[in-house]
Amino acid sequence: MEESAHRRGDKKVVAVVGGGLVGALNACFFAKRGFEVEVFETREDIRKAKVVKGRSINLALSHRGRQALKHVGMEDKIVSKGIPMNARMIHSLSGKQSPIPYGKKGQYILSVDRANLNKELLTEAETYPNTTLNFDHKLQDWRAETGLMTFARPDGSKTQTQADLIVGCDGAFSAVRKQFLRRSRFNYSQTYIPHGYMELTMPPRNGEFAMKPNYLHIWPRNTFMMIALPNLDKTFTCTLFMPFEEFEKITTGDEVIEFFQKYFPDAIPLIGAAALRRDYFRLPAQAMVSVKCSPYHIGDKCVLMGDAAHAVVPFYGQGMNAGFEDCIVFDEIMNQFNEDFSVVLPEYSRVRVPDDHAIADLAMYNYVEMRAHVNSKWFIFRKHVDNLLHLLMPKTIIPLYTMVTFTRTRYHVAVERWHWQDKVSFFLLLFNFPL
Repeated sequence: MEESAHRRGDKKVVAVVGGGLVGALNACFFAKRGFEVEVFETREDIRKAKVVKGRSINLALSHRGRQALKHVGMEDKIVSKGIPMNARMIHSLSGKQSPIPYGKKGQYILSVDRANLNKELLTEAETYPNTTLNFDHKLQDWRAETGLMTFARPDGSKTQTQADLIVGCDGAFSAVRKQFLRRSRFNYSQTYIPHGYMELTMPPRNGEFAMKPNYLHIWPRNTFMMIALPNLDKTFTCTLFMPFEEFEKITTGDEVIEFFQKYFPDAIPLIGAAALRRDYFRLPAQAMVSVKCSPYHIGDKCVLMGDAAHAVVPFYGQGMNAGFEDCIVFDEIMNQFNEDFSVVLPEYSRVRVPDDHAIADLAMYNYVEMRAHVNSKWFIFRKHVDNLLHLLMPKTIIPLYTMVTFTRTRYHVAVERWHWQDKVSFFLLLFNFPL
């Protein structure tokens, strides 16, 4: 077993476990503060990999994520490689398309490519001389008392290393979090939703986008839906969200076409019948899990961030944004308490847990809204009412989506305010306030 001591001079060593989006960004935050940063990633370096394994759901980058990127000087670079989406575009069964703006004029979310963003963040982390990236390091065990970690290597050997702080950014099935589960008074729950997702590609038509690019396209069909996000190469990534039993009912190419003919007829010529027959069976539908836990820390030695702390279903477009905001919230608390881990870590748990639980619940709620409510006249009417009230009383009435997506209002505060505003709107409608 190889041993390595990583304390260099008087600098504290921070070990970031997980080299995904939140881990790579966190490495930049800690490196910027002057810590010796070691990143440990189970997979090979995705910048050199021929095939990038893992999820490829497009990401929607919004204000919270952009603020965190801005803090490490990465915002402009990432935004330049994103595609603005100003509104949802609702596709009815008849093929009619109706836009529903996300916010005020000029407000938009960005469609960004997960793999490219991860590569850019790893490359940025590497520019800091006090950062080392270690790939093919699978965490096997770690000790809260000493900060000693044991990693398995692809050749069967093991490496041990020690750190002053371990930051668990290793995803929904976190190896770091396993230690938390062995401890008393650690709360943990996970929920698999009954729906799975499957990705399909809509190719360009005559070298251009097959649909209007500056929209998040949604085909809401009550118990299931399809969405499509634009990519820089003029393709759309279409994601079909549906109960697993519905996926399993479709067993032949003809049944795929029949299903699309019934529910998404306008998408068939855009994706291509041959591609649909082939790609539907390429991979089975993937599961989606929501994870909640608390607290996020153990003593002054370890903290969880990103999906390791709060995996959310992807229906509010906030999974990555919440994970990136974790980094900036932690950084703000580090400023507040002069980098004293014994105070910073419990304060981070106290501040962040209610917000992450709130966005996990909102993401669940928004799935119903996206696949069912956007079809209803009442939903569209309420959106108009909320926007009008916001126009008349911009500081008093702020739509929930605006608070979540275009501000850094704390998630749990946004939810509380939304409930209050709902009562106000209902009261005004009840008494025929002249809207």
